[in-house]
Amino acid sequence: MIVGGPNARTDYHINTTPEFFYQYKGSMLLRTVDESTTPSTFQDIPIHEGSLFLLPANTPHCPVRFKDTVGVVMEQPRKEGAVDAMRWYCRNKDCGEVVWEKKFVCTDLGTQVKQVVEEFAGDEEKRTCKACGVVARSKYEEGEVVQP
Repeated sequence: MIVGGPNARTDYHINTTPEFFYQYKGSMLLRTVDESTTPSTFQDIPIHEGSLFLLPANTPHCPVRFKDTVGVVMEQPRKEGAVDAMRWYCRNKDCGEVVWEKKFVCTDLGTQVKQVVEEFAGDEEKRTCKACGVVARSKYEEGEVVQP
């Protein structure tokens, strides 16, 4: 799929297959979570114009796209019944716990992502971290994430 910026979503998508990113115009930031460490490690991976990146399967990731940028994302076909997830982490840097997660069988990613984001955004209880009480946002505030 061809994806243009800007976007401001704060969710991390989890896909059972690898994802291939090619940045055609401008730069983007791929926020990822390495769950093989304890605690999990948050990493920001800049993908610049003309660059490629292969994201391993089952890696939580949040693609942040900026104004006037264009990228290509290729996903492998999912096996029948494969479950995707969207997850939000606590924005309190001393916490980092999962605030809320929604799993779904992916049939139409664009439509389903929008529905899950709206569900999260519209429910303060879902956005409140059970560990520390910080309320998560469904969108980044302008200037919160800097374009690489």
